[in-house]
Amino acid sequence: MKIGSLFVRKRFFQTIGILVLIFLLSHFLDISLWVPRVLFFIFSALLLGDLLLLFLPGKPVLARRFTPEKLSNGDENPIRLYIENFYSFPVDISIIDEIPFQFQRRDISFEASLKPRESKVIEYHLRPVKRGEYDFGRINVFSSSQIGLVQRKSVFDAAAIVPVYPSYLQMRKYEIMAFTNRLVDLGIKKIRRIGHNMEFEQIRDYVLGDDIRTINWKATARRGDLMVNNYQDEKSQQVYCLIDKGRTMQMPFEGMSLLDYAINASLVISNIAINKDDQAGLITFQHRVNTVLPASRRNKQMKLILETLYNQKTAYKESDYSALYTRVRRDVTRRSLLLLFTNFESLSSMKRQLPYLRQMAKSHLVVTIFFENTEMRSILNRKAYKTKDIYNKAIAEKLAYEKKLIVRELQSYGIHAILTSPQALTVNTINKYLELKARGLI
Repeated sequence: MKIGSLFVRKRFFQTIGILVLIFLLSHFLDISLWVPRVLFFIFSALLLGDLLLLFLPGKPVLARRFTPEKLSNGDENPIRLYIENFYSFPVDISIIDEIPFQFQRRDISFEASLKPRESKVIEYHLRPVKRGEYDFGRINVFSSSQIGLVQRKSVFDAAAIVPVYPSYLQMRKYEIMAFTNRLVDLGIKKIRRIGHNMEFEQIRDYVLGDDIRTINWKATARRGDLMVNNYQDEKSQQVYCLIDKGRTMQMPFEGMSLLDYAINASLVISNIAINKDDQAGLITFQHRVNTVLPASRRNKQMKLILETLYNQKTAYKESDYSALYTRVRRDVTRRSLLLLFTNFESLSSMKRQLPYLRQMAKSHLVVTIFFENTEMRSILNRKAYKTKDIYNKAIAEKLAYEKKLIVRELQSYGIHAILTSPQALTVNTINKYLELKARGLI
């Protein structure tokens, strides 16, 4: 910690200016010089007293920063500053925290007043939009007494490197809501089970509202009360997230790339799949397949998925679906649910990859998840007043319609498709997974 720098406050210069003005007026108006001399003596005494108060031996103030071990990408992360006053008199402090350059913010400063031996905790939030390492710098604290003529600067070496991981806060939120049966609050639909292609679990008493088709008549006859069969979802199904890291996934939305939205959604859906006793796996690709994490539901699988997603980078290359198909055919030998996160901007670009998607759909249940252009939606909702606006709206309608044609074309070949906005990606993916589970398709 480096302390002791002296900063003359603005009030100091204002006082000097007033004294000079009084001195000049007394000289030209032939007023006795004792008035400015007395004022100057008073000012000097106040300045000396302020210096002595602030620079007394001992520790003036203490500042510490508390950050999480890792930050969650795309979420508001709490950062706390602990400030303690060791002076025997009240002080006013100004705090400037040196945050990582990736945030491009220069407004992280705070004002506070502390009584003798008082401490305070100041909390603010940071929202990173890229994965990687973030370097926090020093904490600068400017202390001033009630006189307020000078400030004492204290610099605290609080340097720290904090990694930014995929949105684990979002993952925990959905996990907690699932355990408390409140997923509906987040937009997750309640899906009615279709049929009885579930694993039999137990026979229990009939409760009003149970499906009458599940009544076990033999057990009812023996017991004399209505008894029903209780089923559970089929377990140990493989769920793979296939993440396209190609050039088209680098489009930004609210500061984050579509790739990071896909990574965050993959983390959440993998965690939910494991909590439902399914096996979660991961494959990432662009011009070649980069990562293959076999599906599993072992205890450390979520940690492996989190670390794998953290290290994903792009080379801004065109995605090679033939390489993806070859790798899936070789490494995923059991029928699985493949959630493909990609971005098709036109019908022709989708048709170039359609043969590989159809081949994968022969052996697996494929769900293609791609993004609608929210900028085009805003153009469609805007009224057109000029000829230029009419042309823009016509082009936007054509492109939006083409996205719907992509969905229709994929579904015609038995490939499930989700067209979603980036902010609704996680909810729509979970809904689709629960729907497929309820229909017994996986």
